Amino acid sequence: MTPAMAYGLPEHAGAHSLRTRLLAIYVPVLVVLSVGLFAVLEWRAHSQAMAALEQRMETFVATSAPVLATPMWAFDDSLVRSLVSVMGQHPDLAAIRVRDPSGRVVAAAGAMAALESSGGRFVREAPLIKQEIDGATTVGTMALAFDESRVLAALWRSLATDAIIIAVVMGALVVLVSVTTGRLIFRPLSHLHRALTAEVAPGEVRHVSEPASDELGEVIAAFNALENRRAALEESRTRLITMGIQLGAERNPRRLVESVLQVASDLCHADGGTVYLLDRDAGQLEFAIVLNRSLKIHLGGEGGPDIPFAPLPLHGPDGRPNSANVAVHAALTGQVVNVPDVYDNTAFDFAGPRAFDATHGYRTTSLLAVPLSDRQGEIIGVLQLINASDAERTTVKAFDGPTESIARALAAQAGVALENQLLLEAQRRLLDSFIELMAGAIDAKSPYTGGHCSRVPDLTRMLTEAACADTDRFQAFDLTEDEWYELHIASWLHDCGKVTSPEYVVDKATKLETIYNRIHEIRTRFEVLWRDARIEELLAVQDGADPAAAAETRERTQADLVEDFAFVATCNVGGEFLDDASIERLRRIGARPWTRHFDDRLGLSVAEAERLRAFPAPPLPVEDRLLSDKPEQVVPWPDNTPPIRENDPRGFTLLAPRHQFNLGELYNLSIRRGTLTEEERFKVNDHIVQTIIMLESLPLPPHLRRVPEYAGGHHEKMDGTGYPRGLKAGTMSIPARIMAIADVFEALTAADRPYKKPKTVSEALRIMSFMRNDNHIDPDLFDLFLRSGVWRDYAHRFLDPEQIDAVDIAAYQRAS
Repeated sequence: MTPAMAYGLPEHAGAHSLRTRLLAIYVPVLVVLSVGLFAVLEWRAHSQAMAALEQRMETFVATSAPVLATPMWAFDDSLVRSLVSVMGQHPDLAAIRVRDPSGRVVAAAGAMAALESSGGRFVREAPLIKQEIDGATTVGTMALAFDESRVLAALWRSLATDAIIIAVVMGALVVLVSVTTGRLIFRPLSHLHRALTAEVAPGEVRHVSEPASDELGEVIAAFNALENRRAALEESRTRLITMGIQLGAERNPRRLVESVLQVASDLCHADGGTVYLLDRDAGQLEFAIVLNRSLKIHLGGEGGPDIPFAPLPLHGPDGRPNSANVAVHAALTGQVVNVPDVYDNTAFDFAGPRAFDATHGYRTTSLLAVPLSDRQGEIIGVLQLINASDAERTTVKAFDGPTESIARALAAQAGVALENQLLLEAQRRLLDSFIELMAGAIDAKSPYTGGHCSRVPDLTRMLTEAACADTDRFQAFDLTEDEWYELHIASWLHDCGKVTSPEYVVDKATKLETIYNRIHEIRTRFEVLWRDARIEELLAVQDGADPAAAAETRERTQADLVEDFAFVATCNVGGEFLDDASIERLRRIGARPWTRHFDDRLGLSVAEAERLRAFPAPPLPVEDRLLSDKPEQVVPWPDNTPPIRENDPRGFTLLAPRHQFNLGELYNLSIRRGTLTEEERFKVNDHIVQTIIMLESLPLPPHLRRVPEYAGGHHEKMDGTGYPRGLKAGTMSIPARIMAIADVFEALTAADRPYKKPKTVSEALRIMSFMRNDNHIDPDLFDLFLRSGVWRDYAHRFLDPEQIDAVDIAAYQRAS
């Protein structure tokens, strides 16, 4: 928007358009008047010229007729022709003809056609009369015609001259009007217009020179006065807007109160002041910042020394309001207090300012206390300014009305901004506490991962700080305050998906463990077969068999059962790799039958009964196998749809197995390494998928938009073989790669995992160097991890002393 539009003026309004409009009026009027006057004058000149021509013609007739009558009386035609020839030389005569009484043409001269206009103004026919004593005798007639062309030519020449004169005079008048009005009116108006429509830089004051002490000069003088006021108001408005933007963007409460006081001192031309914040729980006003420009005092705020003054209590020991203090009074009443001179005021106790003055050789004069309130009108603090001055800061004066209005506006903005900061700070503390609470709950959920969610953030921060300080490979890497908080949130939530991981899967210490270790159920079956062997022995003896042979058979059977159960129990622990021969032996053991006499459909949960509905129950007694892999032990996915399949639209490459779980006993005992089946391994790894899904479902603000990427990448590998998305180094951010290293080192050195012995620092670094060589972790970050000593700092803070052994980082660094 241009200034002309801002002030409600047309885009091209100004003196030039007014001049054009005035000339458009004046010039046509002058032209019409001049043409009218010219026409009247020329018409008059024409009439006079024609009348004079007619008069000359009448004179010619009157003088020529007697002259021609004499020779006509004497019948002297030769003389008549001579006279007619001489008369034909008259400049205005077009034609002349003389006839005798019989009508015979005696003499003629000129163009006879001119005589044919009978009744014409300049055609005459007169008798030639001989005057005698006794009467008059007609001796002939004379016809003549005068030519008006000579007169008309003279008139046209006069008309052209008059037209030129009138045009020159009219042009001179237009120029005179334009010049005089331009100098007296249009030029000042043009300057005023340009001043009104000019682009004004912040702080610039427009000024128009006054032409004279007339009405227009008074208008321009009024404009200059208004412009000075406008510039002052514009400066205040700009500062208020700028401060509002700064207050809205400021996230540090200490810098916020400092900005408020500095801007208030500038706009109100104050020498300094104080900002108090209300501690409602403690019932007191606390000093947030103290400034004094003359004394160059800067206490509190951002970077200033601590304020040594005690807080101001809102109430005295007797519970009465401490209204004697001006700041407390403003906080309690919500009223603005404007004191012209503190030394002349008896309404408040100014012992504090007087003591300050005596200590620093200062003179506190005017004081203005403005309460700071939030959107609900609750007082949250007080803005106090001292010693207002003029614009040049030469004379101390009282705070006037406009200054007080500015202070009120500043206080309103500052109150809302402070409220926002306090709310944001409270929300941030709440969010941090909730996140740490959630991480602690995850750690407490499983004794195998206790402390993991709280240690990884510390290690992530330490390595990130090293990367920010690095001047070699990571010299271009740095984080803003928002990005640090983003990484903080991501590191604390990097395993939040573990809340969905079944505990019996995460804590599965044996192959047959679900909610409980099912080895006890299998041992019971062995107990049944043990007793069956004893029963068979007794029945055989009862039927007449050799007791010794029967006892030998029982003993051999029971010995086999003991040996087989010991093998099954060993396989259940999963301590060693299970080869094909062992799996085949498990199958032979599992194929041994035993008889079940009780219905296995009784006492089931709804889910278990639902799974068995598709399998009809055989009649009892039933011959079961010692180790079963029953169809009903396979738990399908809901709706038989795996959660992650090929070409997953979310980019997950961690494909789900065909079934959700397989509880088959032989299937679980046949696990070759560890204790987890394929289904359970997916369920454990799925925690990172759930982490990403949970975090991406949150309405994260823009400055936290990378939390899912940071938190969800710590199981990815640089060669793309990691999960859940199979990302490679080039598609992972540096913070995500840092978190991957932090997660690995913490897992290797954690001492609170009962299923494994914690690694020493050298063992952990050696394993990570192998991972670096296999391109599983970022080589540059691992090198930084080694040479920066982050591993050492972390070890001294979190590891047991016996884990901290001698380390030669050169042995684990890449060969240069």
